[in-house]
Amino acid sequence: MTSPLPASSALILAGGRGRRMGGRDKGLINWQGEPLVAHVHRVLRPLTDNLVISCNRNQDAYRAYADQLVGDVEAGFPGPLAGVIAGLKVARHEWVILLACDAPLVDQGLVEDLLRLAVTCDSAAMVRQGGYWQPMFSVLPRRLLPVLEQAWAAGERSLQKALLRESVQGLECADDDRRLSNFNSPQFWQD
Repeated sequence: MTSPLPASSALILAGGRGRRMGGRDKGLINWQGEPLVAHVHRVLRPLTDNLVISCNRNQDAYRAYADQLVGDVEAGFPGPLAGVIAGLKVARHEWVILLACDAPLVDQGLVEDLLRLAVTCDSAAMVRQGGYWQPMFSVLPRRLLPVLEQAWAAGERSLQKALLRESVQGLECADDDRRLSNFNSPQFWQD
């Protein structure tokens, strides 16, 4: 019998510039009749009472999907690491589920497996697919905040590199695991 999962916060990253989508806010692009963020929200909502969205524009549109909104402290869309730092600062629980707004095929099973791995090993957990880390599918202990802030202050802008400064457990997923599909370019909208 598996032990119950602890209370956790959830952080959806939706703060990007949307360069590959012609500047459109990816989280608000419709797919199967709903904005992408609605699909991710539906998976996370039953798992948390503290859903945070990091967004740098369109706050009114994102408000319906979050308990709290945060933005990057620096202007100019500095990247996901800035969004994670902002989210960890306001998260109410020790464990924080991290997902991108453009992964509408993610499911609760994957998130629960990540959370279980993180809690069991008492460290960050991140998906590994085909030998590559996938930082947009992670569970982080909130206590990583000072490590990430220190990395940021030292000039690091890569979320993956900042996270790998500490111990990270890998949740191995198959190369063709559709749950990990990122809708990063217009070609994905043809499904």
